[in-house]
Amino acid sequence: MKPIIGIIVVFGLFTAPAHAALDVVATTANMGALARIVGDEHVSVIVLVPPDRDAHYLEARPSMMAALRRADVLVAVGAALEVGWLPAALRGAGNRKVVTGSRGYFEAAATIELIETGEVADRGRGDVHPGGNPHFYLDPVRFAAAAVALATRLAELDPTNAADFHANAAAFATKIDDRVSTWRARLADAPAVVAYHKDVNYLFDRFGIEVVGYIEPLPGIPPTARHLASLVAELRGEDGLIVHLPFQPANGPAFIARELGWPVVQQASNVAVDGGEDAYLALVDAWVDALGQSAR
Repeated sequence: MKPIIGIIVVFGLFTAPAHAALDVVATTANMGALARIVGDEHVSVIVLVPPDRDAHYLEARPSMMAALRRADVLVAVGAALEVGWLPAALRGAGNRKVVTGSRGYFEAAATIELIETGEVADRGRGDVHPGGNPHFYLDPVRFAAAAVALATRLAELDPTNAADFHANAAAFATKIDDRVSTWRARLADAPAVVAYHKDVNYLFDRFGIEVVGYIEPLPGIPPTARHLASLVAELRGEDGLIVHLPFQPANGPAFIARELGWPVVQQASNVAVDGGEDAYLALVDAWVDALGQSAR
């Protein structure tokens, strides 16, 4: 009998066929896409967090440690998004090639300019990120900039394929640049939004969409009836849109929608676990379509 060769998914981990020069572990599906865009056939990618999970709130698992133990490169979002579980997973893996500060540790958020910086780390103010909002990946311009930075890092680790890494990142940046004006035009009349969390703010910021409130009273704090009632009172008579991700509870957005008569947009913030360039472009297109259609 011939052996079966294909894609293996184990406890949320996606593994590409083992033929690549660099074994990459990505914390999230979008970081996996970033690695595939830049590395292409020169990398094999494992994703630790499937796209239907919130990367804020996980625990380090033995499967994560096993993946990290074999890694040449770790591609993380950074800005403390994974702080609750990644340090423990790295300690358990014991792989010095990918620890913080090593050449094999790549933190994408550290390579770009973040928004919402300078907040005080105070649990009384919710789940804040003093270094800045970590959810940069829904801004295609910043995502392309992170790809260029990753190409430089991969070129250091695998000089033989350096030209390919740089060419892949440059080609992706050009594709993003070619699409930005079209995306902006499609969102020119997009309404103001109430968001659940601050995880779509980079997309809103890039395309000039106003955020008029949040379902969460503070980042990471579940909404109370009092807070939702306050939002309704503040926004009654206005037009807008409610935005949340699939893994965020729908009851708060549904209440606001009923009270204000606003439409609800539910969209994923990450590509599929095996996604690459096409999946990322489709993800941005899906957000633009959803927000732009709500303006008509």
